Amino acid sequence: MKQKRLVTAVLLIASLYGAPSMAISDTAPGQSVSIKQQAFQAKMDAKSVLIKKLERVRYFSANFSQVVVDADGVELQRGNGSLVVRKPNLVRWKTMTPNETLIVSDGKTLWFYDPFVDQATAYGLQSSIANTPILLLTSQDPSMWLKYDVSYIAKNSFVIRAKDSANQVKTLQLTFAGHQLASIVILDATGQSSQITLSDLDVKSLPNMDLFKFVLPPGVDLEDQR
Repeated sequence: MKQKRLVTAVLLIASLYGAPSMAISDTAPGQSVSIKQQAFQAKMDAKSVLIKKLERVRYFSANFSQVVVDADGVELQRGNGSLVVRKPNLVRWKTMTPNETLIVSDGKTLWFYDPFVDQATAYGLQSSIANTPILLLTSQDPSMWLKYDVSYIAKNSFVIRAKDSANQVKTLQLTFAGHQLASIVILDATGQSSQITLSDLDVKSLPNMDLFKFVLPPGVDLEDQR
């Protein structure tokens, strides 16, 4: 379960790069329609603004710190590592603490490698994208956005919500500092939240393609779920 949550979190981050709900009271029919239209327009505006922000970034690398809390706000884990993203669909997520792990998307396969147990798992990227909004960060497919609603929390903070109630990831919150992505909050179906803060962001250096290649180390078992 822990591995699946980590893979889901990374996919969310990879795919990436509210307007408050409005109650309808017993008013005249014309007014009710107007409020519905306003709410719909707010959603469309938030999604359009977010898409434009993400389109500006073709690649980036950063360090990150992560705090995982449960549904009651109790801290479960802290960690740190590095993240590299390059469009389309290329991701490298390396966790250094509390345990070393590596997740690499080469554009077709998502690889999860745990050196502590000498095991690697391969997931089909397309099937993973369907269930995880993080791949909106790297995907260039506009149809992906049809599966999600977007609303504002603040001027530079957005919440992405999956329309499919069966999705493991319920919401993905993105906060920007200007045009740069600053933090990500991932809320899963269990109520567990992963709060990820980026630092040392580099949007000028084009990441080397070798970073997105995974070669199975000798003696490592492979679980192929593609």
